[in-house]
Amino acid sequence: MAADSSGSSFSSTDSAGLRVGVIGAGHLGRIHMKLLRELEGISLVGFFDPDPSACAVVEREFGLTLYASADALCEACQALVIVSSTPAHFANAQAALTRGRHVFIEKPLAATLDEARALVDLVHEAGVVAQVGHVERFNPAYLALKGRTLQPMFIEAHRLAGFNPRGTEVPVVMDLMIHDIDLILSMVDSPVRSVSASGVAVISDSPDIANARIEFVNGCVANLTASRISLKTMRKMRLFQRDAYMTMDFAEKKCEVFRLSDKETADAPFVEVNTGGKFARRYIAFEQPATLPVNAIQEELRAFRQAIVSGTEPPVTVWDGFRAQEVAQQILDRINLNLSL
Repeated sequence: MAADSSGSSFSSTDSAGLRVGVIGAGHLGRIHMKLLRELEGISLVGFFDPDPSACAVVEREFGLTLYASADALCEACQALVIVSSTPAHFANAQAALTRGRHVFIEKPLAATLDEARALVDLVHEAGVVAQVGHVERFNPAYLALKGRTLQPMFIEAHRLAGFNPRGTEVPVVMDLMIHDIDLILSMVDSPVRSVSASGVAVISDSPDIANARIEFVNGCVANLTASRISLKTMRKMRLFQRDAYMTMDFAEKKCEVFRLSDKETADAPFVEVNTGGKFARRYIAFEQPATLPVNAIQEELRAFRQAIVSGTEPPVTVWDGFRAQEVAQQILDRINLNLSL
């Protein structure tokens, strides 16, 4: 059993469910609304968006109640899903947090690092559940490897997409690369030592293609490339660690694992190789771990509700969101510095 700041309680057995509102009626906002309506234990009470045309689409498609303001929606809910434009994240989250409401905030956490840091403080003061929408944490390809020992020492990530005006209010680093930054920070248990980067604005007013190199104190190195002006779509990450090579294809939702061992494997196909030295005879085993047919956005929303009901920490905390944005900002600062030379 949990309770909101007004004293109203709810549990997983309540027929009405957790009262949730959505701020943002754009493309992604409508996806969240659709998936929220399908989740057990959630009552989608309504939405708010300052754009009348976007509101008309939602009212026509879903028949949801349109609230006159974000403040009015906050008063009617126990939790808010904030899928507004990035520049509006801080004001909308602040309105919810000052009323003691739980919040789910799409990535990036805020428009600026100062706003992101302020949201971390507001969440701490409010004592509520706050989750950031780094959806790749719930991608079946990542989930299939999550239970394994991941100690990568070299990482390559490519996230390429065709141009779409939606999302160009932020640089490609904040729009696309931040997904991979968050995943890498969740896997590498070491502080960042240095960041180098380059990028260029081709179509929009901010970098549309970027490459970054992140070096960690433990020696791990991550090379990341993100583009929103590519002719093909790619969302892949490769991990190299002692005796193992792993790949994740987030678009295809599949992964592969190559393991080097001293003995034949009974649970996976293998080939014998001669590596030389003391242990010349070794074996490379190949696996394709099974992936679950789940919708990543719906799973992150389900996890958000579960954290509220159980009073536990969400899978992607506001601090996680801040750390990813902090590294993304370092990358942008390096890009801007190089462009100014």
